[in-house]
Amino acid sequence: MSTRVPTNNETSKTRVRQHPRRTALKAPTLMDSVYQEILERLQRGEIGVNDRLLDYEIAEEFECTRMPVRQALMRLVNEGYLAGTTRGFVLVVLTDTDVRDIFEVRRLLEPGAVAAAVHALDEVQRKALGAAGRKARRAFEQNSIALMSEANVEFRGIWVNAVENSRLRGTILRFSDHSRQVRLATMKKPGTMKMVADGLQSLLKGFLEQDVVLARAAVTDFIDNAEYQYFLEDDAR
Repeated sequence: MSTRVPTNNETSKTRVRQHPRRTALKAPTLMDSVYQEILERLQRGEIGVNDRLLDYEIAEEFECTRMPVRQALMRLVNEGYLAGTTRGFVLVVLTDTDVRDIFEVRRLLEPGAVAAAVHALDEVQRKALGAAGRKARRAFEQNSIALMSEANVEFRGIWVNAVENSRLRGTILRFSDHSRQVRLATMKKPGTMKMVADGLQSLLKGFLEQDVVLARAAVTDFIDNAEYQYFLEDDAR
């Protein structure tokens, strides 16, 4: 029996059948690096409402031209972190309407996200939540706003990062950044420290017991109480 030899055309077609090539990962650009650094400073509260960000000063710091710095600053403007002025870039000042909108969005997003995180958390994350909860209680006992803010950010970051939906996770983190001014103003109000410590304990219980109903109720109460405290402070002034 004779064996059929494939033609050149058939051999060529066989060779073409390959798995699609993976796209190479894009290396971070200088603009990305500047953007990330400024964003982290905003998140840490190192840039205040009276500070002005000037592109030439940042360019000197990074030893680069003003173009990537300006691109990074404009990206932060587009994302709602900064506002451009004739004398540099400044933090966006939130109005009462802005604050109410933020709380409304949080009510729409966070209960569902918490429910998703309840069973997604691993043992390491649950232990980290417990440590953050203990830090919050210690902050309340010491009446330390700085420690309470740190504990609150840590606790929130742990459970939000457990949310598997990346778009939902990113949106919540962005609104967390935008509400930083709200948290700082509210934390100074008498009664807020206990509210935060108790609220985190209730939410922690829901996570540790993997009780979705309890966790959803706890985060909803937390948001409601935070909004009440914020506008109570405004009324007191």
